[in-house]
Amino acid sequence: MKKIFQTLCLLLAATMATACDNTENNDWQPEVMVETIVTTDITATSAISGGRISGNTEGITAFGICWGTSAEPTINDSHINADGSPESFAVYMMGLSPSTTYYVRAFATLASGTVYGTARRFTTGNEDGGEGSEDEMQLQTYLWPEGNMPTETNYTVNNGNYQDDPDFRPNMVWYPVPDGVEVKGAVMVCPGGAFMFRSPNEGAPVAERLAELGWQSFVVNYRVRPYTMEEGSLDLARAIRYVRSHAADYGIDPDRIASVGFSAGGILCGDEALHFDGQVNGTALDDSYIPDALDEVSADVCAIGMIYSFYGRLSVSNNNVDDLRAGNIPPTFYTYGTEDPFYRQFIANANAAREAGVQVEEHVLDGWPHGFGVRGEWTTWFDSFLTQILSH
Repeated sequence: MKKIFQTLCLLLAATMATACDNTENNDWQPEVMVETIVTTDITATSAISGGRISGNTEGITAFGICWGTSAEPTINDSHINADGSPESFAVYMMGLSPSTTYYVRAFATLASGTVYGTARRFTTGNEDGGEGSEDEMQLQTYLWPEGNMPTETNYTVNNGNYQDDPDFRPNMVWYPVPDGVEVKGAVMVCPGGAFMFRSPNEGAPVAERLAELGWQSFVVNYRVRPYTMEEGSLDLARAIRYVRSHAADYGIDPDRIASVGFSAGGILCGDEALHFDGQVNGTALDDSYIPDALDEVSADVCAIGMIYSFYGRLSVSNNNVDDLRAGNIPPTFYTYGTEDPFYRQFIANANAAREAGVQVEEHVLDGWPHGFGVRGEWTTWFDSFLTQILSH
């Protein structure tokens, strides 16, 4: 049984080896949780930020903040260690440039690596002494109001087998198009992880790359085990609705929203498009859910990127042409490698989608395995595919 689980982790999780090992041993859980606090006292050349850290703080060897002009700064960028208690701290950022947009994250370093909080974005003041400000639109958005999240799973205690604790709130993290780059639309990014966890190398790095190409990008942190795929699909649908309802704020056409997913994340994108698009809301799974104004917004996408993935369920593609045709799925982009254990399923699924009348673009990478993440040229091909779709 252990060998089967290890194989499943390797084939579908598409994440770092250490994460697979931890999941295999059934003891995975985040050592600490890191929160980045609001940025204050912003001048032309300085600002104050900090964080709050909870969990196994005794194992922390360093903590503080890091900042830079990219959406996901790390300790390899500008950073400063804080003193005092990691449970609540604040420090100065000095030497900033006037009239410049920065991103800041709190961090905690442990023996196992560095954990980061969600980035916050702020702009410094001008050289004439004007005050800077933190952007009103935060990078992280919770998808459901507290007390009204549709669910069919009763999850109350994390026994160490799950990535998220019971108080986890599905959310999405925005990776904005850089200044000076034309905004083409939006892409919802769904990491894989066998519906057991969300692979980090299929989230932020992908969103940053797509943002550089002109797509407002959103990493969707959907529910995973013990929740069902359908509950995660509702999270994705909710994220799509939110972006569409705020299209003007993001500078996009509301009809130019696509989704892209990796392995299980691509299966999630397909399930959303097949069963939870349009105005299907949380009552489809949970009779106690109370629909709100956002449920009146369509959850349709204009295209889907299947990155080593397919329409279907975990490990099993749905190649039923009638099902795919009835689902009225959008144009679909496939990329996968010949050394992927699901190689033949990808071929069969793409052929079934074509037979169902779906516009399909397919890229086969000779010798590539499962789980290559952002590597390769596929992001450029996907950009061209989306641009072509939207031009028509």
